[in-house]
Amino acid sequence: MDEAVLFGVLLLTLVMFAAGRIRYDIVALAALIILVVAGIVPPSEAFLGFSHPAVVTVAAVLVLSEVFRASGIVDVLARRFSRVGQALTAQISSLSSLVATLSAFMNNVGALSILLPLAIRMARGGNRPYSPYLMPLAFSSLLGGMTTLVGTPPNIIIASFRKSATGEAFTMFDFTPVGLGVALAGVLFIALIGWRLIPTRQAQSTPGETIEIADYMTEVRVTEDSRYVGRLVLDLEEIAQEEVAIVGLVHRGRRYGAPSSYQIIDAGDVFIIEANPEDLKSFVDETGFRLEGFSNIRSDVDKAVVVPNGQTDGRNAAGLHLHSEYGVNLLAVSRSGARVATRLSRVVLQAGDVLLLQGRTELMLSALPRLNLLPLADRDLRIGQRRRLAIPIAVFGGALLLTVLGFLPIHVSLVGAATILLLSRFITLQSAYQSINWPIIILLGAMIPVGGALESTGGATRIAGIVTDLGQTLPPWAILAAVLVITMLLSDVVNNSTAVILMAPVAMRVAETMGVSVDPFLMAVAIGGSSAFLTPIGHQSNTIVMGPGGYKFGDYWRMGLPLDVIIVTVSIPLIMWVWPLGV
Repeated sequence: MDEAVLFGVLLLTLVMFAAGRIRYDIVALAALIILVVAGIVPPSEAFLGFSHPAVVTVAAVLVLSEVFRASGIVDVLARRFSRVGQALTAQISSLSSLVATLSAFMNNVGALSILLPLAIRMARGGNRPYSPYLMPLAFSSLLGGMTTLVGTPPNIIIASFRKSATGEAFTMFDFTPVGLGVALAGVLFIALIGWRLIPTRQAQSTPGETIEIADYMTEVRVTEDSRYVGRLVLDLEEIAQEEVAIVGLVHRGRRYGAPSSYQIIDAGDVFIIEANPEDLKSFVDETGFRLEGFSNIRSDVDKAVVVPNGQTDGRNAAGLHLHSEYGVNLLAVSRSGARVATRLSRVVLQAGDVLLLQGRTELMLSALPRLNLLPLADRDLRIGQRRRLAIPIAVFGGALLLTVLGFLPIHVSLVGAATILLLSRFITLQSAYQSINWPIIILLGAMIPVGGALESTGGATRIAGIVTDLGQTLPPWAILAAVLVITMLLSDVVNNSTAVILMAPVAMRVAETMGVSVDPFLMAVAIGGSSAFLTPIGHQSNTIVMGPGGYKFGDYWRMGLPLDVIIVTVSIPLIMWVWPLGV
């Protein structure tokens, strides 16, 4: 009886996840409460999932990802990669490689959000649509997450299942031999072939094209320690190129319009430049000049994307009280590349919608994170702040070293790292709380006891028996591939963490029934859980780029299906080589 109730609740839960009418954290909580009321999950164990090491680790990783974003580490890398030229293949290769590398050590949605403005900037610079850039960026963020323990929540969850099965969790780089091989093959496919399979989607009327976003007219001062003191204005023009216009100079008390390229730069000189926000930030970061102020700001307008299950998803502008509570105005909404013509106050916002917002810069910078909106242009003007890159890297590296050497479990070391960075004010408490994706935390905390019920009721054993019975005439590698493919398909319609929580007990029972090691089967579930490439709803990264890229639901499988085939082809031999089936 308990087993029948459990399967009924799981089926209903999966249908609700796939339909997306109710937010997935609410669905997960409802499923948990039903199982508690039915007596399948003991009340004393109902909320133990929220203290589970996997949940704590995911929260810590999200906070550390925000520290990396705010520290400027990624800005430095992005500027290097932005100089790869105008060839589309080279640009996609650099973007895909960078986001995959970042996703290995920070949340993949965070890595995507940092590089999304850079991808859009590259597309604009080449007068190209966004569609060839954004889906490869999203898919590569998923591939990079496969390579380490902290790269994606499914790996953290799988490590905890391995500890329950063998007494030892997977460590930081246990995922690397298989994950790195898969990521390299996947990024190579995306960069050389995959992006060519994506339909070209030219937005019909994107916000920002219908309403022009004007540049800043800004003053910057040459500091005493600037490396440009004593050099020529020509050297600045080489950096500025066409993105930044040097329109004036105050030199030794005299004003010069359109200064000579051969004017020598002195400390204390003030340049008047015209640039859009992201180019302004790059210019000042590169030169080390100090931002003095705005000579004129023609317009404060930002484009931002609605994030799945964020503050704005499923609500309308009137209900959000954007102007009264946040100080910003909603000017336009674009959905899948087409501008929404309905009265804006009544538009129910959806994940992937692109919003055109207006407001003062300081209010905009405060409103976007509070609303869980992802900016499409980097207007985070913390230009004058001194970059502190070494300490966050050292703290994070020290935490990982303590785990690798066996002194502390990963959830303790990463929480310790986050605490140190909070105490040293590399991140504020408000930013730390805002960086945590609370719907994901609720989902994990609620679904872990549900996954435990699948094990305790014998449901996992029953499913495992069906899988092994069907595969009696198949070799072990084929059964391993079947577990991988089933997890892949499940992750395309439900959250990948949910897919892993449900499939891991099944995979362990399959291994037990076959009398082989659980390690290869858990690795197969980990790879499958991060392979949500067929739909825009399987992973947040896919949903985020849907609106800006102008994609349709059916566009994803065109690149995703061959990518899935490559992943299965590459991962199964690697898994069996690195993690042999023998007990």
